[in-house]
Amino acid sequence: MTGILVPIFICVVLPVAIVLIVFLYNMNSDNKRAQVLIKAIEANKDIDTDKLAEAFSKPRRSPREILNLRLLRGSIFTLCGLGFVIFGLVGLANDFTIRMEPVMIPMICGASCLAVGISYLIVYFVTRKQLADEDKK
Repeated sequence: MTGILVPIFICVVLPVAIVLIVFLYNMNSDNKRAQVLIKAIEANKDIDTDKLAEAFSKPRRSPREILNLRLLRGSIFTLCGLGFVIFGLVGLANDFTIRMEPVMIPMICGASCLAVGISYLIVYFVTRKQLADEDKK
């Protein structure tokens, strides 16, 4: 019985609990912001509500920050992927046996990380060109 309960709690209850906690946290922060805005409006009639609402809104990232994050993620994933692939190739060269699991698992992980990293880098370079074109206009 215990052998079945632990996987059920890990695979079902834990993810649901995490999603619920994050949802309740976001809902609570939105309610607190709304309460502060309502109190400010009630206390002072001459206050600019648009500027106050903008001050309490969630901060937005600039296009340059988004671009730098894409470069960072692309570099991290590409280097991790290369590391896994090199690790798999070294294992293949040193221990070529009939069982391929110790070699294939790092190669598969490395290939997927490498693909994600290269896609981030492609998006970075394309977006950088678009931002440069917009700055010229």
